[in-house]
Amino acid sequence: MLSLLSNPILISVVLMCVLCLFRFNVLLSILICALVAGLLSGFSLQDSMQILTLGMQGNLKTALSYILLGAIAAAISRTNLTAFLVHFVSRFISHKKYLLIFSIALIACFSQNLVPIHIAFIPILIPPLLVVFNKLKIDRRAVACALTFGLTTPYMVLPLGFGLIFQDLLRENLNQNNVFVSLEMVSNTMYLGAICMLVGLILGVCVFYAKPREYKEAQIQKLNLDNLKMGRKEWGVFIGLIFMLACQIYTQNLPLSGLISFILMIILGGVEYKKVDFVFDEGLKIMGYVAFVMLVAAGFAEVLKQSGSINTLVELVLPFMREYKLIAIILMLLIGLLITMGIGTSFGTIPIIATLFCPLCLELGFSYAAIIFIIGIAGALGDAGSPASETTLGVSVGLKADTQADHIKDVCIPTFICFNGSLLVIGSIITLFL
Repeated sequence: MLSLLSNPILISVVLMCVLCLFRFNVLLSILICALVAGLLSGFSLQDSMQILTLGMQGNLKTALSYILLGAIAAAISRTNLTAFLVHFVSRFISHKKYLLIFSIALIACFSQNLVPIHIAFIPILIPPLLVVFNKLKIDRRAVACALTFGLTTPYMVLPLGFGLIFQDLLRENLNQNNVFVSLEMVSNTMYLGAICMLVGLILGVCVFYAKPREYKEAQIQKLNLDNLKMGRKEWGVFIGLIFMLACQIYTQNLPLSGLISFILMIILGGVEYKKVDFVFDEGLKIMGYVAFVMLVAAGFAEVLKQSGSINTLVELVLPFMREYKLIAIILMLLIGLLITMGIGTSFGTIPIIATLFCPLCLELGFSYAAIIFIIGIAGALGDAGSPASETTLGVSVGLKADTQADHIKDVCIPTFICFNGSLLVIGSIITLFL
């Protein structure tokens, strides 16, 4: 037990989780814990930092993808494309409660792949619909669940847009830790995560938060939807998005697809030449921080690998876990949940948990499909419900536009219960059969 508690990896990971959960800066938390892991493993501060910076290159492709998608999201937000969406929702599907809620979930799904605008659509789409929610007496916690489902499920199960980033990141980190899989293998396994998410969505919308809830009528600034038209800017961005989707499917290379798509948007007038700098700056504000978190997380993972303590940790916990595989699965998922809750991004969690879990899963005799699923689900766990997650923060911005929703009570807690509960329970059961 003393050997386990003094293990450098265990100490540094627990310290990182504690710092992040107490809302210490995420980047500083990871950097500090990487240096702690290095020092406890016998490296000097200089050597620890050198290993960390070299390890950051493992996530360069992912970070570049995020930055380019951020620029594309900024370009979309400067057009009327999202206003057309608001107009369609408010005119055709706003009179039926469940149709409206599930349509919002579907629209949110498109924001992760077909139109990779991420959370940027929420402040445009949701505030004008709050009046409709009030009339239908919709509990906003149900809407929070619908939005969270749409923002999380697609990147887990579909290799397009943010999903291609996530699954490619998962593939690369598995390969770096001696679990050699292809992107096709990852896609053919991670679709099972949709089952867990669908159960969470149905529980949230149709069971837990199905009862009518009263809200005060409040004045919200409405979008002018009267004179909408598809101008040169809208067509330029729209064609660029279609091209990016086709290019992703053909090349399976998101940075290349994003770059060519953005250049095409400039050529077609979707992005004004004089405003390219402003659009890229907006994109960096949207995605730059998360991209850097992923880089530093890859560096931290490299320090853990170089420490030489992973094999020791595996040897210490293996005898217990070998007899109780279900408990081993649950423990790994809980560790992923804890890390993602702290960091606030599942993309940053993957390099860390892949380093820890791959050797353990191989020793326990799990199939490659089971390893893919464990690490993919463990990474996604916590994205819903984390106070620091872009998902919950984006949802809160939309739902509390009239100051009648609380970030923790109406967004974080409901989504945590519905989705993390279903991912943990159903995900553990599915893993046993892989």
